[in-house]
Amino acid sequence: MDLKLAGKSALITGASKGIGLSAARVLAAEGCTRLHLAARNGEALNAARQELEAQYDVAVHVHPMDLGAAGSMEVLADAVGEIDILVNNAGDVPAGPLDTLSEADWRRGFDLKVFGYILLSRIFYARMKAASGGVIVNVIGNSGENWDASYIAGSTANAAIMSFTKALGGRSLNDGIRVVGINPGPVDTDRMLKIMRRKAIDMLGDENRWKELYSHYPAGRAATAEEVADLVAFLASPRSDYTTGTIVTLDGGIAARGSVI
Repeated sequence: MDLKLAGKSALITGASKGIGLSAARVLAAEGCTRLHLAARNGEALNAARQELEAQYDVAVHVHPMDLGAAGSMEVLADAVGEIDILVNNAGDVPAGPLDTLSEADWRRGFDLKVFGYILLSRIFYARMKAASGGVIVNVIGNSGENWDASYIAGSTANAAIMSFTKALGGRSLNDGIRVVGINPGPVDTDRMLKIMRRKAIDMLGDENRWKELYSHYPAGRAATAEEVADLVAFLASPRSDYTTGTIVTLDGGIAARGSVI
């Protein structure tokens, strides 16, 4: 299927690895000709740029920076300029129950993910409105709809972004813009490993037993980053022009079961 993304431009945050890097690969493969990749790890971003430009007809611009720092989103937006697609993906909300998290943990996680998504969307929404078109894809997480006391900061952050996505996306077509969200469940990434280790402590008393938790998942595995990236590309594409103000859950049915595992 041709997703009709030829010639499009995109900014992806959290793009040095995992879902973000996979999304960059898919968007480049589908014909996007200009990609902006933002994350902390400049070395990994440069490696991604070399890989993508070697394989595809795409110009890749990298923005190594701490996206959770005050003023970082404005700096990033000024460096990027105009784009057709914004993929909000950067996030590192700490795992753990309420009594294990400090105020600093909450604020650090929310500054990057909740306020990061909101501030970057605010800036690029205005630009997309002036250009009469654009798409914002928020990669969120199924704990926002499937509340998990052992990941309480993540559940709270993701629920907030879900509400933001639905509220903005419910009216955004008035301005020619689509705003959609994706709720992945467990995804085979470095970040997921940290969460799984924390869950193994809470549930099994030993972080090294985290692989045992996979036996509870559909198909006995987590999702792949590529599976999430494919959905990012489809939702960002003109093939999904009538989709806005909604969240697509990609978790193998975990939330539908009412299970946090």
